[in-house]
Amino acid sequence: MLAKIKKVKLFTEFKNPIYKVLLECPEGDKLYIKFDYTHSKKKYLPLKVEYNGINKGTKLAWYTSDQEKMSVNRFLEKIALRINKKYNYVQKD
Repeated sequence: MLAKIKKVKLFTEFKNPIYKVLLECPEGDKLYIKFDYTHSKKKYLPLKVEYNGINKGTKLAWYTSDQEKMSVNRFLEKIALRINKKYNYVQKD
């Protein structure tokens, strides 16, 4: 993963855990992602994406495929694993 995690928050009180993360991209740009793990689909899905303060809706593939060379789900999964480890959170399926 090329982007560096700067700030994280994890909300586990909901049916699906919600993650908020601020990333610093290799060029120094800021990427904010709010995403969750959807138990019914068993995958991570973006809920909100901002790039340098510009709202991108829920679109993240433009970044993950071009910069990170991986799928959106794999990218979010890698971030979630780091956050889960930090908060000692065990995902329930």
